[in-house]
Amino acid sequence: MEFTAHQIAELISGEVVGDSEVKVNDFSKIEEGKLGTITFLANPKYESYIYSTKASIALVNMNFTPSESLPSNLTLIKVDNAYERLAELLQFYNELATKKTGIEDPVFIHPTAKVGKSVYIGAFTYIGANVVIGDSVQVHPQSHIGDDSNVGDQSIIFSGVKLYHNIQVGKNCIIHSGTVIGSDGFGFAPNKENEYKKVPQIGNVIVEDHVEIGANTTIDRATIGSTIIKKGTKLDNLVQIAHNVEVGENTVIAAQSG
Repeated sequence: MEFTAHQIAELISGEVVGDSEVKVNDFSKIEEGKLGTITFLANPKYESYIYSTKASIALVNMNFTPSESLPSNLTLIKVDNAYERLAELLQFYNELATKKTGIEDPVFIHPTAKVGKSVYIGAFTYIGANVVIGDSVQVHPQSHIGDDSNVGDQSIIFSGVKLYHNIQVGKNCIIHSGTVIGSDGFGFAPNKENEYKKVPQIGNVIVEDHVEIGANTTIDRATIGSTIIKKGTKLDNLVQIAHNVEVGENTVIAAQSG
């Protein structure tokens, strides 16, 4: 994929300073810039590298004023916030690079399941009874979507994710490989012989919109009611969420937390 400075500037509402037709096809760090790549300068402590970078395009903040001569091959795109606009570009690039459609073979899709438009379902995936898969959802290979579960529009389920029965995933969510959602909460009741009897976990898990869940994270179903991950939450890899927990909106939890 190749884009001109003009096309990139239009995409992120930037202002081109230099050759608007220069083309790039990859990203680079500013200190390791190569011809044909786009880089960025957001932190002033890296400013010295912009005067020697070999990158073809650099995103910079609107108030950036060079203190010495820039490389002759470098075109600037000035934006309101270089780091945020870089994130937008990376998201756009990633969507183009990973976007798939179609249903591979073999998969199992229960006759009662409802599958939306423009979906991707990878090989060896299981879609259970009464599941609803929204439009433009991607379910990568070897995933399991249990009975009565929902996956909202535009969400991405990466390879090897296991959603137990009655798991509700909102729109524009990302769930990374190895994640298990809906396994039993850790509920046991001791009896008079000091033996532990399992307490059935009959609740579910609700993951609201715009949530991202890292690899090998586990979220337990509620004993009764719901374990809830509110909208905008970001969970890192190897996070454990216990039964009946409620994580508030836009919470960020780093790796290996419980």
